[in-house]
Amino acid sequence: MSPMRLASSVITGIALTAAAAGTAAASPFTFGPDVKVSGASALNGCTAGASADFANAYNNAEVEPQVAVDPTNPAEITGVSQQDRWPDGGARGLTSWMSTDGAASWSKLPDVPWSACQGGPARFGRVTDPWDSYDKAGNLYFIGQPIDSAALGISAISVTTWNAATSSWRAPQILIEDVGDRFISNDKVSVTGDPTRAGYAYATWLRFTHPAEGRNSENADFHSFAFRGQPMISRTTDAGAHWSTPEPMRESNTYFQGNQIAVAPDGTLYNVAANLFRGAVANEQAVFMGVMRSNDAGLHWSAPARIAPIRTAQLFVPDDNFPIRAEDYLPDIAIDPTNGDIYVVWSDGRGTAIDKVVMAKSTDGGRHWSGPTVVDTGGPTVQSYNHSVEVTQNGTLVLTYYDDRNNVLGDGIATTDVWLRHSHNGGASWEPEQH
Repeated sequence: MSPMRLASSVITGIALTAAAAGTAAASPFTFGPDVKVSGASALNGCTAGASADFANAYNNAEVEPQVAVDPTNPAEITGVSQQDRWPDGGARGLTSWMSTDGAASWSKLPDVPWSACQGGPARFGRVTDPWDSYDKAGNLYFIGQPIDSAALGISAISVTTWNAATSSWRAPQILIEDVGDRFISNDKVSVTGDPTRAGYAYATWLRFTHPAEGRNSENADFHSFAFRGQPMISRTTDAGAHWSTPEPMRESNTYFQGNQIAVAPDGTLYNVAANLFRGAVANEQAVFMGVMRSNDAGLHWSAPARIAPIRTAQLFVPDDNFPIRAEDYLPDIAIDPTNGDIYVVWSDGRGTAIDKVVMAKSTDGGRHWSGPTVVDTGGPTVQSYNHSVEVTQNGTLVLTYYDDRNNVLGDGIATTDVWLRHSHNGGASWEPEQH
């Protein structure tokens, strides 16, 4: 397997940074100085997870960062990321850091035994897809995906919670573990602490499976249109002490990738995902961004409402057209805590060869959607991706993304920049873009 090239800012960015924003007003934010969060990796040199193709991981590389803020104490912020990324997927471990002074300073938290390099089970040579979240009461959840390698093999979903009394993570609980071949694997996990219910949190991911799960012949399976990517869910109602048996939100011959749950002010759950095919069909009507709704804290789910078709183009390095592996059709979702408006962003070619960050909006609980409209400002020939969206407690809509507008052709470096936009009227107009 040839590795995809990651943007240079990801590979060489061995330290996470945090910037403090000023008060929300109809003017540009004021950024504070960058604060270094992390130091050198403690996992350098670990050989667990090595493959025939790759004997070494990228030492000190920290990718796929996520950050969460405690709603009961906004000065407490926790960041998580992969640690020492392998070229063909996954990492030696997942690491975490916490600030208790509003991002002015950070401390590394004790490692969780996700993988063999971190004292976990030997069968888990690697781990990937970190995500963290707080619930209404300030309970902190941290989830990851232990695997054996980047090849189709063991894939598990594990979750832990923070024990404030001992300043340590509790032992991770394995929600599901599959030994994959051509039939089963788990991917793209996220966890959402419920901002409206204390002690409630929701883990969701994709489980690639075939209904027969190995009972048919190999030849028959590879010619079948019954493969599916099930949107899975496991719930806790007691702050992570127990998790429900994982089950699909929906049983159908569809493929829901990038599942992520957000909770509205009235307690309604919304799961957004990219539906990449339906049965034997892979046309524009079957490939779409969709959202499912639950009115009972994740016990039952509606059919997916169609937001818009997905027409994502391949991202590439402008200098040599080498493929870039980054966030494109994987969505991000945010809900306005003041009025329940829902925002979904992703990267889409819109029928062209250039991906742009687009946003769709619903004001009626996800039943109808406006857009998607292009929200990056790099121009028609500039790729934009690695999008995120959030809505603050006062209703300020905030969007960030990468683009390559400042890349210099021929210098041998794939240059990307990070941009921020914010709006005080639900995206009807935007304050000046900030670098």
